Amino acid sequence: MQKAFLALGCFWEPEEKFRKIKGIISTEVGYCGGNNPNVTYEEVCSGSTNHAEVVMLEYEENTISYENIIRFFFDFHDATQLNGQGLNIGTNYRSEIFYISEDQKKTAEKILNKQNEKFNGKVVTKVSEEKNYCKAEEYHQKYFQKKNL
Repeated sequence: MQKAFLALGCFWEPEEKFRKIKGIISTEVGYCGGNNPNVTYEEVCSGSTNHAEVVMLEYEENTISYENIIRFFFDFHDATQLNGQGLNIGTNYRSEIFYISEDQKKTAEKILNKQNEKFNGKVVTKVSEEKNYCKAEEYHQKYFQKKNL
C-alpha cells in the first residue's frame, strides 16, 4: 500500500471524490507543508503555519497508479487559481502535491508540465516534499458522509 498527499482547496469535497475511486483503500484529511508538526484548524486558517489542507490517500498501486491519482488531482480542482479554490481563499487552500519519494516527485512534475502546456503556463500547483503532515480534527474526517451530502 502506498500513500499520496494532495492539496486542492478545501479538503472535504476532494476526500469524497477520491474515496469513491477503485484502488483507493482509505482517505484522511489533514494539514501538510507547514512549519510545525502539530497544528489546529484555527491555526492553519490564520495563515501563520504555512500548512495546506490536504487529502491523504492510501492506495493499492496494483489497482491504481500514482500517475492516475495525479491526473484525478488535476481533474478535481482548478490548478490555475492561486491560493484558493472558488470562494475558499488563502494559502491553506493552495494547489500542491506533496511527494514522499523521488518516483512520486518525477511523476508529479511530468504531469504538472503537461497540464501547464495545456493551460498555457497558468498552472500554479507546486510540487514539494511532504513535511509535517498531521491529521485534521475528527469533525473534518468524512465530512460529506457525516452530513449525508
